[in-house]
Amino acid sequence: MLHLDAAIQLTRTHVDRGFLPGAVLGAVDRNGAITVESFGDAREHDRYPLFSITKVLTGLCAARLIDEGRLTLDTPLAAAVPNFGRERDDEVLLHHLASHSAGIPEPELDSAVSRAEDLLVPGRDFPAGTVSRYSTVGFSGIAALIAHASGMDYEDFFCSTLERVGAGGITLDTDAADHRPVLRDGAVLDWDAFAAHRDPGAGAVGTVADLLAVAHSLLADDGRLVSPATAAIMRTSLTDGIPSLEPYPPESGTAWGFTVNLRREVPGSHTTDGYGHAGWAGTEMWVHPDHGVAWVLLTNVGAAGARGWDATALDNAVVAGASPRS
Repeated sequence: MLHLDAAIQLTRTHVDRGFLPGAVLGAVDRNGAITVESFGDAREHDRYPLFSITKVLTGLCAARLIDEGRLTLDTPLAAAVPNFGRERDDEVLLHHLASHSAGIPEPELDSAVSRAEDLLVPGRDFPAGTVSRYSTVGFSGIAALIAHASGMDYEDFFCSTLERVGAGGITLDTDAADHRPVLRDGAVLDWDAFAAHRDPGAGAVGTVADLLAVAHSLLADDGRLVSPATAAIMRTSLTDGIPSLEPYPPESGTAWGFTVNLRREVPGSHTTDGYGHAGWAGTEMWVHPDHGVAWVLLTNVGAAGARGWDATALDNAVVAGASPRS
């Protein structure tokens, strides 16, 4: 049974003090018991921009194709995008894209050109596999590989994959969001330009129920999205032994699995088993297999982490509430 009083109160306090205009907090245990609470201007079934939680969802689509033998960790991006990297003397593989180590120059989220054009910008930041630096454009490369390997439009494959667990409300129609980001303290985003990209690394929109359906499938390791063997590969670090740069330097205590952030030794965290992703506007989705709980927070404050939003405290409160009580 989930006891989320502390997590609920922590979230309510942030809303009552005006830090968040609203939020929806949800958690699920391995048996499928769900707790959901909404705050402020949010309603339980509201659709929020997920921002970088999208990366995990795209990763699950690629993982499904790995299960089916149509992709491998070593599939080159050039298999799907023949013009990519012609001036580079290295080869960018799927696992580089999935671990932020491809070295592709990173555009703004609201870049004025298409993601396909962004992907083909000449040059590189570093040789593939030598450094990990956070990237969203690399997920456009993963989307291209998914389309190439599946023979389907990427968005169609994305939606059909998530429908397998009842998360059919998730869409890359970014403009379908009920809440746009609130921009404070210098946070900047041209929403219309961003939404036009339908970005495979940041553009998904969904509800707490949608994300809890995904999280529960991963927590239960039920194989509906991805086999247990491939899920284990997703949770294995791909970045050990290489430098990791801002915004995830070594002192962040995290590593990168296959499109998921691994919370190994996060300062202040009470756990080492968490994996999932955060999003630019304060969204969170984390799975704790050792503690039998997964949780989601949807909200909409741009650059929330830079403003002091402490997701680790909320994570600790959720995990504590999932622990057996005497």
